[in-house]
Formats: sequence, structure tokens, C-alpha cells
Amino acid sequence: MDYLDAIILGIIQGFTEFLPVSSSGHLEIGKVILGNKAVPEESLLFTVILHFATALSTLVVFRKDIIQIIGGILKFQWNEETLFAVKIMLSMIPAVVIGLLFEEQLESFFGGSIFFVGAMLIITAILLWLADRAKNTGKPVTLRDSVIIGVAQAIAMLPGISRSGATISTSVLLGNDKTKAARFSFLMVVPLIFGKIAKDVLSGEISTQNTNFGVMGIGFLAAFVCGLVACTWMISLVKKSKLRYFSVYCLFVGIIAIIFSIYF
Repeated sequence: MDYLDAIILGIIQGFTEFLPVSSSGHLEIGKVILGNKAVPEESLLFTVILHFATALSTLVVFRKDIIQIIGGILKFQWNEETLFAVKIMLSMIPAVVIGLLFEEQLESFFGGSIFFVGAMLIITAILLWLADRAKNTGKPVTLRDSVIIGVAQAIAMLPGISRSGATISTSVLLGNDKTKAARFSFLMVVPLIFGKIAKDVLSGEISTQNTNFGVMGIGFLAAFVCGLVACTWMISLVKKSKLRYFSVYCLFVGIIAIIFSIYF
């Protein structure tokens, strides 16, 4: 992997982590198109670094919310911040269970099969189209909603199913306020990302031998900067009901991916 590949993949991860177009699906497509021949250990390390970059960008964008939530929890009272933290924890359960019980099965989908990615992108397109047509409300995310949104997040572990697209769409279709749905969607994934990074690091599966840290660093920087832009932009787009544009995009990319997998 060279510097240009790292920048391209970093930009893809940074934007697609927050925009509802599936970061994992685009990374798989990007690796196939770029002909990425990185050994599995280096590829895994790079993927972890990119996800760490976008998680940090989330913390920066929502720094005021996170400080407020932590402050409320430290009061050791049942308040709005504590309730929000409980919702986040409930939303994590489905993904944690699926991730632990079906880790090998999930990893098998990340083998460069962009036909499957294309099919899942088309499903994402349908979800976004339905969510865009839903009416906006002032309804907050409930405890029940957080579990259902968590199930959507677990399903989005498949490459091609957009995590943000699936969780925001599910939340909106449940009747929740679009801005609150986007905020919950972005904050609910942060503990999972850091937990997954810790698991990968502690498992010993990640090797730093013969690693070009310059390449890794430039990929991290590209993903972090693009993540800041995309996260802020996405909140505005959801509020203005602009998800249909991403629906059309996912449909187009999904069809192209399927055609590419068949004929190339």
C-alpha cells in the first residue's frame, strides 16, 4: 500500500462512516479497484486506524454533548444524561452479541465479494428512500427504540449496509425526530468502535512488523479530517430531509458493483 492508496482509502472511510452509503462496503470496493495486495495483518491494522480516526472525529463534533452526558452521569442521579447513557448501552447489546457469536461468519463477507456489497447497498438505498419520506417529529428516542435501532446497527455490520443509514432510517421510521435520530446514531457507535479496537489490539492479531507508519499516518489524517466534515454535514442533511439523494447514490453504486463483479 502506498501513500496515494492510503489517502484515497482514508477519504473513503472518513466520508462514508457518517454519510449513509456504507463505509465498509466502499472500503471493500476501493480495495478491489485499487488492487490492494496488503497482507491481512497490515490490512487489519490500517482498517483499525481508519476507524479510530473517524471515532475521534465524532468525539470532536459532539464534544459538548459528551461532556454534558459525562457530567450528568457523575452526579449519580437519574437524570436526562443518565437515561441517554442507558439508551446507548441498550443499543450496543445486539451488535456486541452478534459480533462475539458470529465473528468468523461476519469476516467471511469481507473477502472482496463486491456482488454481495452491491446487493446490500441496494437494500440501504431502499431504507434511505423510506426514511426520507417520513414526516419529521419532535419525538425523542425511547428505551424501546434504542434496542430496535441497536438491532439495525448489528445488521449493518454486513458490508454494504450503511450503519448510519440503517440506524438513522430505523429511528426516523419509528417516528423519532430526525436531528435527534442522527445525534443518537453517531454517539451510539463510539463505544463500539473503541471496544472493537481494544479487542483487535489485545487479541494479538494485529502485527506492526514491516509497517509503513508514514502510510498509516496519512491515512489516519485523511479519515479524521473528512470525518469532521462529513459528520457535521450529515446532521444538516438529515434535518433538511436530503436522504433521497444518498438513496439514489447507493442504488447506482450497488448496481455498478454487481455489474463489475459479474463481468470483471
